[in-house]
Amino acid sequence: MRRSWRLPLALVTAVVVAEAAVFAMRPRDRGPEPVPVEPRAYFSEAQIGKAEAFRSGQLWLYLAQTAIGFGVLVVIVRRPPRRLVAHRRPLLAGAAVAAAISVTTGVAALPLSAVARERAKDVGLVTQGWPGYAGDVVKSQAIGAGFAALGGAALVLGMRRFGSRWWLPGAAVVVAFGAITTYAGPVVLDPLFNDFKRLPSGALRTDVLNLARKAGVDVGDVYEVDASRRTTAANAYVTGLGATKRVVLYDTLVSDFEPAETRLVVAHELGHVHHRDIRNGLLWLAIVAPFGMWAASVLAQRLAPPGAELGPSAVPAVALSLALVVPGVTMISNQLSRDVERRADAFSLDLTRDPQTFIAFQRRIAVKNVSDPDPPAVARYLLGSHPSTVERIGMAEAFER
Repeated sequence: MRRSWRLPLALVTAVVVAEAAVFAMRPRDRGPEPVPVEPRAYFSEAQIGKAEAFRSGQLWLYLAQTAIGFGVLVVIVRRPPRRLVAHRRPLLAGAAVAAAISVTTGVAALPLSAVARERAKDVGLVTQGWPGYAGDVVKSQAIGAGFAALGGAALVLGMRRFGSRWWLPGAAVVVAFGAITTYAGPVVLDPLFNDFKRLPSGALRTDVLNLARKAGVDVGDVYEVDASRRTTAANAYVTGLGATKRVVLYDTLVSDFEPAETRLVVAHELGHVHHRDIRNGLLWLAIVAPFGMWAASVLAQRLAPPGAELGPSAVPAVALSLALVVPGVTMISNQLSRDVERRADAFSLDLTRDPQTFIAFQRRIAVKNVSDPDPPAVARYLLGSHPSTVERIGMAEAFER
């Protein structure tokens, strides 16, 4: 094969496989088709204007942070440390380079991250002070650097053992990392940032367990997290695998919303458990990872400076290639994510038979979280992992009919 064709072929193959995996795994039972909804039927002009101004600004800051990260990586790739080529301990050198890249890109984007935080504070979403924020940043950077170091060492080891085919074991490492962090994250990583407690005995816990029994779902356990230490936003999520599987409710959700609304949220999360969405997400990753890593390896060969060898000096080029490939694959996966979330909404409505409370909750949580109820189509398609608020309201209206 001509060398000039390898990169286009690898990129196109990665995209095609990712799209094919989305098509094959897309839920067929996604509930009723949402009816068109006019945002102003549920939100005031002031609420819509506030959300649009806030979210559009946050999006531009996110894009700027991403651009800064790319810029830092480009500089490192073009001017790699010369001593890396002949380093006597290549695995250690690979780990050090990857950790340094992680910290450098994170610190470079930190000023804009602080601006985004300040904007969130201005609209009432932030409750945490600067010292707490700084502590979170330090912990996040340390954890990110640690994972990057492990990845850098594994990359160099793969290059030394498998040469230009390092992407094959690399894909296996990516899938294993996803499975391990999904399993261990709730009990190892998450408690580093928040306090979790089992939902205490009472009406809500009884209701949750009754819903789980009604749905025939093994919920694992239900926890409440002290999200209010950082934010006024409300949310809930499913996490973990096997023995660590659990539903987590923000304390802001428990305290600020009506029991019937919280019940709907729990039913939504039970839908994820019922359909094994976390396991299916890992399966999608296992399908896509080999082709994504192949594309990243071919791209890294193009990005590496002339004469670069497989080893520690190749780590920056691989980091840049992954920074380019992963967002593209993630955008494709968002198509599947939106359909999975829509199916969980349908599960919630089927289980509770309460579309009016569902609509009321969607309106309240959008206002509370300062969410744009109807974001621009491009942003929604590329970056949205959930249906928009108006789409969710539209599905509830269709369900009611």
